[in-house]
Amino acid sequence: MAAMARALAQRHDVTVLTSRAAGLPAEALDANVKVVRVPVFFRRHLAVANMPSMAAYLPMGLLRGLKLGRERRFDIINTHFAVPTGPLGDWLSARLDVPNVLSVHGGDLYDPSKKSSPHRHAFLRRAVARLLRAADCVVAQSRDTARNVEQIYGVDRKVDLIPLGIDRPPQNVRAQRSDFNLPEDAFVLVTAGRVVPRKASTQLIETLAVLQDVFLVIVGDGPELGAVKQRAAELGVENRLRILGYVPDEVKYSAYAVSDVFVSTAQHEGFGLVFLEAMSFALPVVCYNRGGQTDFLSTPDTGNVIQLNDLQAFNDAVRALRDSPERCAAVGRHNLAKVENFFIERCAERYEEVFEAAIADRAATVARLEHE
Repeated sequence: MAAMARALAQRHDVTVLTSRAAGLPAEALDANVKVVRVPVFFRRHLAVANMPSMAAYLPMGLLRGLKLGRERRFDIINTHFAVPTGPLGDWLSARLDVPNVLSVHGGDLYDPSKKSSPHRHAFLRRAVARLLRAADCVVAQSRDTARNVEQIYGVDRKVDLIPLGIDRPPQNVRAQRSDFNLPEDAFVLVTAGRVVPRKASTQLIETLAVLQDVFLVIVGDGPELGAVKQRAAELGVENRLRILGYVPDEVKYSAYAVSDVFVSTAQHEGFGLVFLEAMSFALPVVCYNRGGQTDFLSTPDTGNVIQLNDLQAFNDAVRALRDSPERCAAVGRHNLAKVENFFIERCAERYEEVFEAAIADRAATVARLEHE
């Protein structure tokens, strides 16, 4: 979302309203994007938000959003995530009389790892369904998420499909394996993202135990990191595990550059931007088959897409890539070419088309009502 805001700000005035955490400033200017952060309760970490902070964001965001609306006229509201942000976008749209484009990203509609996932609770399903119906436009980033709009929430309406995009990575990233204490001749796996239950990251520790000459780099932080470290200690593979935590993009890119294969045991992905990032570094991808990544990942072209939680097949796929440097390199070249369709510039252009349609439709509706 940050990348898309920066891309849109090259041609438009963009304000981002979000929550404040970890000592970030209340306001900032980021590549011509005005970023406004409202205070919330008990949020301490960038990687995750707790329930009190999400609940507090709604009234705090409404007050700040109304103030922003009094200061200037906005043409469009783009609300990202039905939960928890959806009600805020809906309220601001009604109060400011501005079209609302609701972007749903997967986990806000369906997260099999969370008891609090809205798909599990009738009250939340009804609330989300109302938001989906009320929005001027709904955008999903994958066919999987678009299907959930109708199949889980019973909302039969047009859903625009716009794949997410990534920033084009810098050319010629300078990185050495010694920077990460990795042997030069090692076969290195990398994974990136929040270390939360949905990612099932401890399964990757099982892979290390089975493939005893393989190293794993984890880029990211989150509440399950302790469980990952504990499992690594139990299986005696800590010496082949590198945990980087939450790092700047340049460190993440360096980790991709020194790795051989990107791996993910996520139980579901709304889309999976990290897969595209890995592909932009010519990495094959091994992952499970639940989520939006199946729109652009397939066996054998991009690596291997494995039946959910078939860890033996997952390990076999990694082993096969390790044992065939020629296939590993060929898949990497394929992925490098394929990812050209998913850079942020194209994503922003498609959002502009949706914004223009929403503005035109709202104007046509107003004109019709005035005529009547």
